[in-house]
Amino acid sequence: MVNSSIDSIRLEAREITLGSKRKKRLDNLTFTLEPGHLIAIVGGSGAGKSTLMRVLLGNEAPTSGTIHLNGVSLRENYDLFRQQIGYVPQDDIVHPDLTVEESLYCAAKLRLPAGTKIREVVDRTLDRIQMTDRRRARITNLSGGQRKRVSIGVELLADPKLFLLDEPTSGLDPGLDRAMMELLLNVAHKDKRTVAVVTHATDNISICDRVLFLGRGGKLCFYGTPKETLLFFGCGSFTEIYLKLQTDEKIEFYQTIYRGSTYYRAYVTAYLQPPSNSILSFTTPQSSLARQWRICCHRQLKLTRRDRVNLFLSILVAPIGIGLLKVAISDVKPFTATVASQANSAIQVLLVFVCACLWVGLSGSLQEIVKEKAIYTRERAVNLKIRAYLGAKVFVLGLLASVQAGFIAYAIAYLFVAPTNPLMTWESGMALASFLTLVASFSLGLLVSAVVGNGSQANSLLPLLLIPQIVFSGALFKLDGIAKTISYFTISRWSIGAFGTIADVNTLAPNVTDLPFPFGAAYSRSWGNLSFSLSMLLVHIGVYILISAWLLSKKDIVR
Repeated sequence: MVNSSIDSIRLEAREITLGSKRKKRLDNLTFTLEPGHLIAIVGGSGAGKSTLMRVLLGNEAPTSGTIHLNGVSLRENYDLFRQQIGYVPQDDIVHPDLTVEESLYCAAKLRLPAGTKIREVVDRTLDRIQMTDRRRARITNLSGGQRKRVSIGVELLADPKLFLLDEPTSGLDPGLDRAMMELLLNVAHKDKRTVAVVTHATDNISICDRVLFLGRGGKLCFYGTPKETLLFFGCGSFTEIYLKLQTDEKIEFYQTIYRGSTYYRAYVTAYLQPPSNSILSFTTPQSSLARQWRICCHRQLKLTRRDRVNLFLSILVAPIGIGLLKVAISDVKPFTATVASQANSAIQVLLVFVCACLWVGLSGSLQEIVKEKAIYTRERAVNLKIRAYLGAKVFVLGLLASVQAGFIAYAIAYLFVAPTNPLMTWESGMALASFLTLVASFSLGLLVSAVVGNGSQANSLLPLLLIPQIVFSGALFKLDGIAKTISYFTISRWSIGAFGTIADVNTLAPNVTDLPFPFGAAYSRSWGNLSFSLSMLLVHIGVYILISAWLLSKKDIVR
């Protein structure tokens, strides 16, 4: 049995290959990362540095070869090791609208077991990354180097024994670059951690304990000390090595030479140990679903309140749009009209209400997941539960939707005279229909946000999401055949059915474009019609959320 506590992690990669015979991204890599060492992973573009990092993390499975931590398979024991591995990707893994202290505090509560003295851990981490004096500064107001320090601090909270960083000094000036590398060197030496860093900066490679030099196609050209790296290539600087490894012929030449060298025997072969068949006995502390949900809700509420401009716009844009509609038809009373031409405008006015809700819901949620892609991916890899993360998003957006629906209902009630005999009170009816439409639309937005690769793609999809909602709402055209079937899958069809039923549009204008409902003519004043429309909105909400959760689960690591 293995000891229940881990003091250090020794990583051994043996014959790691990724890709096909025709195109390899990693080519038969064998090396060992030892505790107490800072290892620089360097190489030109296409050398597979970031790919290697993903494989070492367990985020991507190699085509062949094995990775062992302390002699046991990473793939077979990933759930036990996941909190022992720290990883800082190229993108920041902190929310820009939180302060330094808040970022560390939320991350600590998510990652550390209940009962941990969070305040002490955060204070200690702030001191280690030299950010104590900036603890109350917002992330968005920090320099690039300071933001990277906070990302490193987030990973240091759980005191990882293996620490991997992907270009942590990218974009920093030489002074900050050096300071960052010295910080990592201190973590490796003082804390006896295994630290590997992908870097393009050649000036500070010399302070590392080991250099792993890759050539294009993920070929191992050298692994040893910085001084011996220069001797092996016969260069006076690391920049010259990059220039030497420009062609495939040169890369294969040095790969072959290194394999037969004393350096390979000294730094690769000598460190290889036989795999262990031991069964790990320690357990990784798990945070409960309810606790994670509360933490995510608290963080989401804080982020929503901090973005005040977008918050106020999301609340006021729909009422303003409804106000402009009233200005445009100031002489028309669509819901109490006795003139047929004015009565027919009731369904058009309701369509504007629906579109306002759809716009607000979609625009407010399309960025919600994709903008946190790096943060979510890292937290999920450690211990974050999808139900906690997505549930917090739905809960906070639902709270916001209730406020938005209240303002929308107030604007409608204030600007438009209520029907003579509505199915339910005018204000409550408009609020209910608006709320479920908003929730359905932001649920669809979350689904899209879980699919797209970046925020620009999400914004570009907004018109494509709205146009079908308008076309297949049933308010503009009579829907038959395939168009009628498509309408079942739109939010607008059921939203306008709810609005129209509450307003009793069919009584006002019985010749408006009709939709077949199971409880009589569409928009007729009937509890059956209303409950059916609202139920269909609930179905849309449930389906979108379930698909979003499934999509997020598909992005989990491959082991």
